[in-house]
Amino acid sequence: MFYPLSAFIAYRYAKSNKATQTSFVSFINRFSVAGIALGLMALIIVVSVMNGLEGQLKQRILGIVPHIEITMTPIISENPSRTSNENEVTETPTQTAEKTQTVTLKEISKTPIEGVVATMAYREAEAVVQSRSDLRGVQVHGVQPEVMIEHTLVANHMEQGRFSDLTEGSFAAIIGRSLAIKLEARVGDRLRVMVAGASVYTPFGRMPSQRLVTVVGVFDMGSQMDDKVMYMNLKDVNRLMRDPKGSEQSLRLFLNDAFNYQAVVSALTDRVGVSVNNMKTWRERQGPLFDAVKMEKNMMTLMLLLIIAVAAFNIVSALVMVVTEKQGDIAVLQTQGMLPSSVMWIFVLNGLFNGIKGAGIGLVLGVVITLQLNNILDLIGSPLALAADGRGLPIEMDVVQIAGIALLSLLLCVLASVYPARKAMKIAPSQALQNE
Repeated sequence: MFYPLSAFIAYRYAKSNKATQTSFVSFINRFSVAGIALGLMALIIVVSVMNGLEGQLKQRILGIVPHIEITMTPIISENPSRTSNENEVTETPTQTAEKTQTVTLKEISKTPIEGVVATMAYREAEAVVQSRSDLRGVQVHGVQPEVMIEHTLVANHMEQGRFSDLTEGSFAAIIGRSLAIKLEARVGDRLRVMVAGASVYTPFGRMPSQRLVTVVGVFDMGSQMDDKVMYMNLKDVNRLMRDPKGSEQSLRLFLNDAFNYQAVVSALTDRVGVSVNNMKTWRERQGPLFDAVKMEKNMMTLMLLLIIAVAAFNIVSALVMVVTEKQGDIAVLQTQGMLPSSVMWIFVLNGLFNGIKGAGIGLVLGVVITLQLNNILDLIGSPLALAADGRGLPIEMDVVQIAGIALLSLLLCVLASVYPARKAMKIAPSQALQNE
């Protein structure tokens, strides 16, 4: 029975107007509610924008970089352990070699693994591209066009041409818009590709493998990788590398979620037996960038949470003054039979109700402003075109994340109410009534 009574009294006092409270206490109360609302609103806006920027980086960069690449190397099979004894004969190197079996890339590609949506024979080489006006270092990606069309975002961001133009034997190439601008190259132009990794010795010295390729397409992902990647047909890259049979090509895995790469790596090592040393993930190339973005988002979240915490702990000041002012009323309630724990719950719930008001206002304002953020920026004359389509700030609202932030704000309000609530619980009725 005391819980509903405590809640009733706390609710009546939380919604009371200024006339029933001292002006200073009322001001602090409203100030704390406004602080919680503004802090929560700012946190929702900042986190949603940071999520959008992280999603754009994930789309632009990880749409080009291989999620997981497996090289073709011998894998040592696991053998059941045997109990050693004195009569056990030491195995010869020949017998040990017989236990070594090669897990081919074809066998790996046929093994169903959760999280992997497609596999593709793949080859990557460092090269230098020369045009009539400039010279640039690039990564040549040898790909299978039909797989790229179906499973990559690059195929959806083609400004000119298409991946189906990368036919075998044509020595055609698709380059990024940034690289095309730097090389002053257009569709139909020919570029010289030189690969030092496949050089040969001639009477004139060591000469790199080189070939004239024709630009058949231009893509624009809007990322820092646009001027570093050139796509060619896998067979043509093998010929360029002087390996027409493709004995050194690897296997590229496409994941439905690139951030879930660790689970796929664990499945490959446990179920298939692929060594970790034979796998390359996107983390090796772009991990520091995403770590920096994540750290920035975490620090911004922490900073805004501290603002909410400061506003929440203003409740302590307001409730302490209320406890001091209402000592006589608290003593009267105790003399009428209210337990000290019930008195404590009055002030805890009063802080919770203030937190609910602040969190509710901040939640509504945060969601509304976030959804209309680009329109607001246009209205004040400060548009920001950071999205892939150039239409403003990328925004990604996570309902679970927003709900967690709101609940954390309420928890801070409750924690801030514990001290004044315990102080009210310890009031002695006899001493309080003597001062009345």
